[in-house]
Amino acid sequence: MDLATLKRLQPSEFKEAADGYRAAGDMADTAKDHIDRVVVPSMRKSLNGEALEAAVGELRKLSANFHYSQIECGLVSTALNGFAHDLDAARKKLLSALDDAEASKFTVDANGSVTYPEGPPKEGSGSPAKGGTVGSLTDPTAQAMARQAANADPNPHRARALAIADRIAHALREATEADAKWAPKIRALKADDDLTVSHEDLRDAQSDMGGVREAGKDYLASIGGPPKDATPQQNADWWKGLTPDEREAYLATDPGLVGRLDGLPAEVRDEANRVVFEEKRSEYQLRLNSLPKPPANEWTWITAGPYPSKVHTDEWMAWNRQHGDEYRRLTASLKGMNAIQSRFDDTGKEGLPEAYLLGFSPEGNGRAIVATGNPDTAQHQAVYVPGTTSNLEKVGGDINRMTELWRQTNQTSPDASVSTITWLGYDAPQSIVKDAPFEHYAYDGAPAYRQFMDGLEASHSGPGEPHRTAIGHSYGTTLIGAAAETGNLNADDVILAGSPGVKVGHADEMDVPKGHVWNQEADDDPVPDIGRWGHGGSNWSLGGGVFLIPSDEEAFGANQMNTGPEGTGPTGTTGATGHSQYWDRGTTALKNQALVVVGKYGYVTTPE
Repeated sequence: MDLATLKRLQPSEFKEAADGYRAAGDMADTAKDHIDRVVVPSMRKSLNGEALEAAVGELRKLSANFHYSQIECGLVSTALNGFAHDLDAARKKLLSALDDAEASKFTVDANGSVTYPEGPPKEGSGSPAKGGTVGSLTDPTAQAMARQAANADPNPHRARALAIADRIAHALREATEADAKWAPKIRALKADDDLTVSHEDLRDAQSDMGGVREAGKDYLASIGGPPKDATPQQNADWWKGLTPDEREAYLATDPGLVGRLDGLPAEVRDEANRVVFEEKRSEYQLRLNSLPKPPANEWTWITAGPYPSKVHTDEWMAWNRQHGDEYRRLTASLKGMNAIQSRFDDTGKEGLPEAYLLGFSPEGNGRAIVATGNPDTAQHQAVYVPGTTSNLEKVGGDINRMTELWRQTNQTSPDASVSTITWLGYDAPQSIVKDAPFEHYAYDGAPAYRQFMDGLEASHSGPGEPHRTAIGHSYGTTLIGAAAETGNLNADDVILAGSPGVKVGHADEMDVPKGHVWNQEADDDPVPDIGRWGHGGSNWSLGGGVFLIPSDEEAFGANQMNTGPEGTGPTGTTGATGHSQYWDRGTTALKNQALVVVGKYGYVTTPE
């Protein structure tokens, strides 16, 4: 990078190229969404059988190609804009220095040195101060000596010329560093020449993302990130204030940040989180593939002595010590990720609408927030919190519960616009005995749940105000109770199923309109009776303080919903029993929940 090159360089050309890549990425995104949300669901409406599934499989591959193109084009666009930003800053410094040189009637040579004219005669001397040429020095000691000499020179032009030479050199150095920084990052943004998006491709994309993000720190800083500890509405306002290029920069380099910001549009969060999801799934699969498989012979029998016993083989024990924990962690996380992918793939089956990934992380117990139907345009929103033992590995069952609820709402009220959301956004207790009795899991997770509910309001773009229902199962009801007790729940109805207690002693404390707390307790569900002693709220009455849970105690004040069978024949419903059947297809429990979600309260049945 020399003076002539930087002077004639046009950063706008790189920005124009960036716009072209962004346009290509947008086209790929549109094509991907058209396949996933229009073509495949339409095919499922009128076709079935092996030929359909084979065709859908090929379309999924095409969709993956478009998605990969979108990811890479976004990175190229952001890298070019970042490069242009850095070069533009250096070029402006150069042009400013050249303008000052021209104003002073100095001559700037091709190598950046500055020639200055003779100065006025020194007082008492008839001879003018000599002119000369100065250039910037790189050695700090030499620089100090040069400045000292310039300040002592009788020609005042010398010090000014030296300062301009230093500014020119600094601008050239900045441009050279930008060129050296960005060139390898941009060269790395190159796909292989096949049509298969492999795990290795997505691993490389994740590496590319980190490289562009690191190189583009100054560019991203110039845009400005979301406010610290912002409300969902502040997040929404920040996003609305960004230009398309600025949004692309954050989506391309930090999709994890964009995906977890409550208040942003569901489509934006889904786009960001799917990038994180695809790259993490590939990363985890490659890491799992690199581990030795567990030995085939895990067990052996020790027959010595009067009582034979079954024990692990020495071979398996050695493998387990070295690889067991990592193998099980990766396997469990991938099981959950595959379940999320299955929900994506099920779009269109039995009329199921598109899914939106509103939150995702495989770290710790994992996070997954999956919506069936777009909550931003939905008339009715239902947000379900799972309970004890919930984690990423088991999220498939929780997602299925909300797909069944959506199907039931569609049967109950076909014209209603509904989004049902699985919210695994907290660390649930992982052991019924060791963890579930403690309340801190609920209070720790309550702020995130309230923030998410506020975010649904901030991002809603449909007509009117949406009707929002908070649904909890087991310990999930305790979290909802804790959220209502300690802040604004931002819900119109609350449904509690198999609740061990909600920390408050009366339904009126659940932060929803009076009469809009609903409870279900199935036959043979042991959790409500056991849990009341740990999570029931205190309700003072004439007889003194008593602990209650929202089951069949009249004093709590919840509407009791029937979970037993209703009617006979094809239109009848079956009864839910135990702790886990509240969302089974065809049950009265599911039907009554759907009626509340769509606001048809008059049709809800109560226990006999």
